[in-house]
Amino acid sequence: MKYHRETAADRPITKRVKDWKEIPLDLTADKLSEQGARCMDCGIPFCTTGCPLGNIIPDFNDLVHQDQWREAIDRLHATNNFPEFTGRICPAPCESACVLGINEPPVTIKQIERAIIDRAWREGWIVPQPPEHRTGKKVAVIGSGPAGLAAAQQLARVGHEVTVFERDDRIGGLLTYGIPDFKMEKHWVERRVTQMEAEGVKFVTSYWVGRDVAGAELRREFDAVLLSGGATQARELPIEGRDLEGVHLAMKFLTQQNKVNAGDTIDPAERLLATGKHVIVMGGGDTGSDCVGTSARQGAKSITQIELMPQPPEGRTEQYPWPYYPMVLRTSTSQEEGCNRKWSILTKRFTGDENGGVKKLQCVMLEWASDDGRRMQMREVPGSEFELDAELVLLCMGFVGPEKEGLLEQLGVELDKRGNVTADENYMTSVEGVFAAGDLRRGQSLVVWALAEGREAARGVDLHLMGHSDLPSLETRVESLPRR
Repeated sequence: MKYHRETAADRPITKRVKDWKEIPLDLTADKLSEQGARCMDCGIPFCTTGCPLGNIIPDFNDLVHQDQWREAIDRLHATNNFPEFTGRICPAPCESACVLGINEPPVTIKQIERAIIDRAWREGWIVPQPPEHRTGKKVAVIGSGPAGLAAAQQLARVGHEVTVFERDDRIGGLLTYGIPDFKMEKHWVERRVTQMEAEGVKFVTSYWVGRDVAGAELRREFDAVLLSGGATQARELPIEGRDLEGVHLAMKFLTQQNKVNAGDTIDPAERLLATGKHVIVMGGGDTGSDCVGTSARQGAKSITQIELMPQPPEGRTEQYPWPYYPMVLRTSTSQEEGCNRKWSILTKRFTGDENGGVKKLQCVMLEWASDDGRRMQMREVPGSEFELDAELVLLCMGFVGPEKEGLLEQLGVELDKRGNVTADENYMTSVEGVFAAGDLRRGQSLVVWALAEGREAARGVDLHLMGHSDLPSLETRVESLPRR
């Protein structure tokens, strides 16, 4: 009632598009204390249930308000291994569930979370936590994205010998090679890797499990295997002209730039650059937004982002009442930097120039209507055909599941009707001793869900190996922590 919602300013657009540094600035400790004071410490904290990790949000809000930062990071780490990741790239479903948000702007939970973890690193409060005893059990974690890292840290801390296998040359999965540096600089991942190595985790990079080693051999060497390779199979667009030069999947474009930022050299003949080009970004989600921001920093001539679905409403509708995460119109920092956004667009074909490069998109407008009161159907608007200039087209239409060839086929794990790996309540697959977590199990999702899945799967692995587990589960960890 006393303080209004206040968020930190972003670096000016004219400056930030010239570098790859993170965008948000910091609030002062006094301002953060005021924002923490806005939390009402609700009798039923819907923010906690809105968070897939079950973060004890009212507690750390109040601790920041009381200037008890050391206690705040302890409470935050009790449910979240890596708050520096979620504090930067989570869309904050907790804020959508904030009770204050019923009739006022919600508490700045994500901002407070980020401030807590950043201060904890500055103060030197984050140190390795090696186990007191070793169990003698060996666990292989396949994939070093957020799910794999969270699971590996949990398992190492209860004494298991954990080895993380990553087919790329750096640890982090999409944290390293998918998310641009201007959203999350990579030293945050590197710091955690150093901490986890001190806790006993072994990291093996440039090693493709299923190709460099067979699944059966891996099972013989380890007591348990956790699959956390992500949903890396991108959705394609099989239309005329897809094979033209200049039409590419988004991840190739984003990965190249992250490699360059990390100091790698890309073959000029293979390098994808938006510099001086008309860029079309196909897809309105986070990956599309990342391509927009990257194209702006590379100096694109123009950037147009098109979306198949209709433009979302400005605010909540009856379909998305509080406390659910609403489907509403959002504008990312990348889109603020210069982007022409178009909705209800269907691309019919790509056309090229005499050299085989993409030149135009042939498009048509769509109308969306409900056929039974629930399911939306699209219809082309007669006479609405148009074309867009295009010299670089980036396909950002999501992912359809994990790659089936190789390891999953070798292990023989069952898949669900969507092509994801099935697992039971303890995250064990249809193969004894083989577990699954993250996007590989639940489909393309958020980093916060990947962390939650990794933590839950770690408990399942520990329970399988030891017959019991002291690792917390989502159902028990909230109740086991004393309320302030």
